[in-house]
Amino acid sequence: MSDNTAALAAENPAAVRETGEKSLATRDETRYIVPPVDIYETDDALTVVVDLPGVEKQDVDLRVEDDILTIRGKATYTAPPNMLRGEFNLHGYFRQFQLSSEIDQNRISAESRDGVLTVRLGKAEKSKPRQIKVKLG
Repeated sequence: MSDNTAALAAENPAAVRETGEKSLATRDETRYIVPPVDIYETDDALTVVVDLPGVEKQDVDLRVEDDILTIRGKATYTAPPNMLRGEFNLHGYFRQFQLSSEIDQNRISAESRDGVLTVRLGKAEKSKPRQIKVKLG
């Protein structure tokens, strides 16, 4: 599994420089934070622990498409009505990982608790280590 996080781009022909190079202005205006992750391996799975502070369970978008695991999260905060000064701004979270053939995509599960998302990526049967018995012959 490799980190495949990339900025989401929106093509905008008006933002191309005279030299023909694409400028940073061609990128989507939405800003994302790349959340830190811990990844560990057991005999039957890889586990990805993602730090998503402020993100509720219903605001997590977790999907697999074309062997890419995509994690999106939207933190929410409602300012009190009598706020005198507002400097706090939340951004969404975005991270992608390229999945290898060792992962059984039908055995992916996830749990979210207190802003921590735990994604369990079950290994395919062929990639699990196993003991081979030797027969006396």
